[in-house]
Amino acid sequence: MFVDSVELTISSGKGGAGAVSFWTEKFVIKGGPDGGDGGRGGSVFFKVDNNTDTLSSLRGRNVIKAENGRPGEGRKCYGRKGKDTTIVVPPGTQVIDMETGEELLDLVKEGEVVLFLEGGKGGLGNMHFKSASNQRPTYAQPGLPGITKHVRLEMKLIADVGLVGYPNVGKSTLISTLSNARPEVANYEFTTLTPKLGVVHIGNYDSFMMADIPGIIEGASDGRGLGLEFLKHIERTKTLLIMIDVSNYREMKYQYETLLVELERYSETLSKRKYAIAITKIDALPQEEANRLIEAFLNDIGLEANDTLKQYKADTGFLSYGFKKEFGVPLPQKEPFFVLPISSVAHLNTEALRYALGDFVKNVVEEKEA
Repeated sequence: MFVDSVELTISSGKGGAGAVSFWTEKFVIKGGPDGGDGGRGGSVFFKVDNNTDTLSSLRGRNVIKAENGRPGEGRKCYGRKGKDTTIVVPPGTQVIDMETGEELLDLVKEGEVVLFLEGGKGGLGNMHFKSASNQRPTYAQPGLPGITKHVRLEMKLIADVGLVGYPNVGKSTLISTLSNARPEVANYEFTTLTPKLGVVHIGNYDSFMMADIPGIIEGASDGRGLGLEFLKHIERTKTLLIMIDVSNYREMKYQYETLLVELERYSETLSKRKYAIAITKIDALPQEEANRLIEAFLNDIGLEANDTLKQYKADTGFLSYGFKKEFGVPLPQKEPFFVLPISSVAHLNTEALRYALGDFVKNVVEEKEA
């Protein structure tokens, strides 16, 4: 089961109380106070684990609490420290305070262990309060209370390429063709109900992560369809691949503009994300008809078809648009890195897309590091 958001009440342990005790032993006169300190309460930690891919293990656990510290005892015996609690979450998990809406933690690094709530300090026993004027103290400190937070955990997928498009545009078919992911594929809208991740290999030593996001429709940023629930998963992707169906009843320009508008309305950050375009299902139309529609689409968005992606693609005869980034020159903000017509079913240009996306991801990473 895919669970990407849970609400929890998390508490650290209360410190144990200090003891009030006096040393009583045969032949020992006025042994004095010997009450030990209480143990510190258990703390709460978050641990990031790549082997966990959802928050489903936390579903139904409304309250998570660390163990309280044990009280002190006589003969200067200290109470035992409460056991810590570690909450294991997948990379990309955010911890948000439900009362203030503040983002408390952003957990992205594999193996990272972060202290979230510290346990309460144990109270001092009465042996600490003896003095010349108070040789028989009958007071010991209570333990300090733990900290309680009502939080929401949200998981946002971390991927190099996020697939964005209308329902039934071919996202699941593409990710199953290029990667090891095996999502459900069917010929109806909203087949994909949950995001899927796949690793795309480029040669033997290089790869990138691709995320299949459920289809976005017009009004998704206002809550229509499944888009609003899963738009947040696109936020962490380094690049976007906007997929447009050449055989769809919606015009290609309409698909393209609608997707960009929904991304911008949801997040200003998403509107500035670098992207490329894949025109899908070109095998569904005759080559002449597909080329006519592709050329019209390129003209509509102000691009010209050319052959600069020839090093990536086989000679299929379909029009494409693209350019290389020269070192030190930033990628354009408003133009796609490339436009490539593909057919995942017929495997037309899918290998070209694999290497084009690999170069695209590398270029974006180099630009951020420069």
